[in-house]
Amino acid sequence: MKKLLLALILSLTFTISFAQQYALFGTKTMFDAFENPSQKSFTLDSSRRFSSNFFLPYFGVNGANRGDAEPVIRRILVDGVNDTRTLPIGEGALNHFYENSNVYVLTLRLFQSYKYQKEMGFAWQIRSDAQIDYTNETIAIFDSFTRFPQQTQLNNIFNTKGYQQTYHQFSFTYRENYNKRLAFGVKASLLSGVAYNDLNISDSYLYVNPETNSLNIRLAGNYSSNFNNENKINRNTIIPTFRNPGLSIGFSTNYITKKGLFLMANIKDLGFIWWRHNTNSTSVNADKRIEDIAFNQDYVNNQITDIFELSETPDKFLAATNAKADIYISKSYGLYTPALAVSKNLFYRGGDIAFINTFKYNNFSGSVTPLYNLNNIFMVGLQGKYQTPNFEIFMGTDNLVSTAKTARNVIKNDYTIGSGPNAASFYMGVGIKFGNVVNHPQFSDVMPGINDNEGGSFFKNLFSIFKRK
Repeated sequence: MKKLLLALILSLTFTISFAQQYALFGTKTMFDAFENPSQKSFTLDSSRRFSSNFFLPYFGVNGANRGDAEPVIRRILVDGVNDTRTLPIGEGALNHFYENSNVYVLTLRLFQSYKYQKEMGFAWQIRSDAQIDYTNETIAIFDSFTRFPQQTQLNNIFNTKGYQQTYHQFSFTYRENYNKRLAFGVKASLLSGVAYNDLNISDSYLYVNPETNSLNIRLAGNYSSNFNNENKINRNTIIPTFRNPGLSIGFSTNYITKKGLFLMANIKDLGFIWWRHNTNSTSVNADKRIEDIAFNQDYVNNQITDIFELSETPDKFLAATNAKADIYISKSYGLYTPALAVSKNLFYRGGDIAFINTFKYNNFSGSVTPLYNLNNIFMVGLQGKYQTPNFEIFMGTDNLVSTAKTARNVIKNDYTIGSGPNAASFYMGVGIKFGNVVNHPQFSDVMPGINDNEGGSFFKNLFSIFKRK
């Protein structure tokens, strides 16, 4: 239990700051093409044949926490202190924490063929997802057990549920035009798990007895993880080893109507990871009496943690990736392009509904994106982008107001500033194209894929097989 909460705090401290950066959908950036593989990112007669981020920053990170523990988390962020003196306890009130990150370490994309507008891409990403519902008492017990009412049995106050998963994703993308209006794309990935935690406490109680200098605690639930006291997370953990292998697949299509309406649909990162290296599973149904507490908080913390850690057994298990279904609709009216994006998690709770408003002038554009997260969080995003056929740079946030508040807390080193949910979001990217220009055949002696008569269209050939059957 404590390890998962520590993962929560570490996520807030070091990665705070994925919604999916919906303002980048439909932009023909590398991000758009890798996340929505039916999208093209090269412009005929202007773009060069290859594109990459050359290890330059290309990432998006997002985190949010809401509930009574907001001021507690705010102080953890600023001072690193878990101070729960103002936190109401005794009722088992829930807090909700969400964190996602998507870091493109290295990308390479190439224009393969003029015919059917074929493009291929290769990418190395590091992704992370977390969703945790935790009670006020779950973090308060690790601060001071003396705050809890004495000689009173408190039921279900530690009922906490959540997961955290981090992994490497090595992907191959391919897209082509089926005809002038319809395009298809696919993204296949090999995964390497980094860290995993899954906790579900379904029954609990606490009874503090000052007369006997003891406390009774009950915890019943399950916990799975790939690290423990002997196998701790360190700097080497982030190196991809494929000891925890996995696979994922994504499918995408887009269509442009005769009236200029752009429609896109995407099944994203549908897959699993086989966690099998140094993995442990714990199932507990324990009533424990902790003697001689004598205001020794560290002793109590260790005794509570031992309930799970001493029951660990080696175990291998499968965990699904946070797959999503996306739908995107847009239409341009001169300098203004409105768009609607709807995204729903397939295996985990949550999703987004975003209304993107983009204003473009020459190579510059700005976007304002009101967004409603289905975990009952409302955000407003802001993005700036400069994009030419051979260069792109963008920067933005999915949660402008909360990000500004959090940044102000940290910069001024004052956790008392501001109120409301703890949240922060930031993304940016730099992409560069190089090589020969991908001209139309009548304008160039060098044209990738101009004689693409042997392979033809992959998707036309695929669909023809089903037609023959």
